[in-house]
Amino acid sequence: MDEYRDRTLIAGLTKKIRARAGRFYTFMEVCGGHTMAIHKFGLPWLLPSTIRLKSGPGCPVCVTDQSYVDRAVAYAEMEEVVVCTYGDLLRVPGTSASLYDKRGEGCDVRVVYSLLEALRIAREESSRMVVFLGIGFETTAPGSAVGILEAEQEGLDNFCLLSAHKRMPPAMEAVASDAGQLDGFICPGHVSTITGMGIYEDLPRLYGMGCVISGFEPTDMLESILLLVEQMEAGRPEVAIQYKRAVRPEGNLKARALMDQVFQHGDDTWRGLGVLPDSGLRIRPEYARYDAEQRIPVEVGPARENAGCICGEILKGQKEPSECPLFATSCTPVHPVGACMVSSEGACQAYYKYRRYA
Repeated sequence: MDEYRDRTLIAGLTKKIRARAGRFYTFMEVCGGHTMAIHKFGLPWLLPSTIRLKSGPGCPVCVTDQSYVDRAVAYAEMEEVVVCTYGDLLRVPGTSASLYDKRGEGCDVRVVYSLLEALRIAREESSRMVVFLGIGFETTAPGSAVGILEAEQEGLDNFCLLSAHKRMPPAMEAVASDAGQLDGFICPGHVSTITGMGIYEDLPRLYGMGCVISGFEPTDMLESILLLVEQMEAGRPEVAIQYKRAVRPEGNLKARALMDQVFQHGDDTWRGLGVLPDSGLRIRPEYARYDAEQRIPVEVGPARENAGCICGEILKGQKEPSECPLFATSCTPVHPVGACMVSSEGACQAYYKYRRYA
């Protein structure tokens, strides 16, 4: 990885950005991995004052709405259910409790590193229902699709998935339509390895915004910013791939086919953005027996978030974490109040970890 962190290359890219940015530009990264990388490597301090970066709705844990967490908590409270989740979701506060709280009370909530572990638990716990909490964008949805297909092939009747899988384009369009001075997007590298570049084509055409699919190293991100500046200076916004070592224009056709086989588009709720049409990935009716909402319907009350948390505004790029009155006081990674502080890809945690004492 040395060449991607080479000081000489970084200095050269920074110099080119300074020379070519003829006016002020604001770009948004819509990937939590990019948010972390930007602050880990100190990119805001390397860029000229004419370039401003904003964090967007690219952290899957952060955009998962409160009612989903409340449903997951309701499943955890059932003795006959084992809840399997990725670790980032464990501490996200629900209306009355988090999954971490419920595990502390003795509920069977298990952290897994892949859906395959949840399938293994289902085989071992044949007398109990295993509910896997499926979150994430097009990056993780193919894996969930494979898990459902494998469960069907094996005839596992005690496994189901609670889907919070989401599609990135509707969220980016929602931000673009209400973005004010936003000039372009640093597009998510991991999502794009699956989807390819076609999902971003409406953004330059309809909103005049540049789009560059970026890798995650300092030189990747600086080159992506340079490409965005060059697009806007030339007055020709378009979709470009900087992350060519991982992303093909057409994406991963096999993964896309698996995702389309198991999921269909549907309206979904995003934290901060509300209900976005066709932004969710719902399990198709033919696989309903693996849909937790169909197999074990639960009713939860109205979701209530902490009144002081501005996570929704942060996800829309309207405010920065440091503007939140709870940031680094009552809300820390050890005692998070909002989802953006919980996730390892959340903007608040990135600010807390890399910028708090700057």
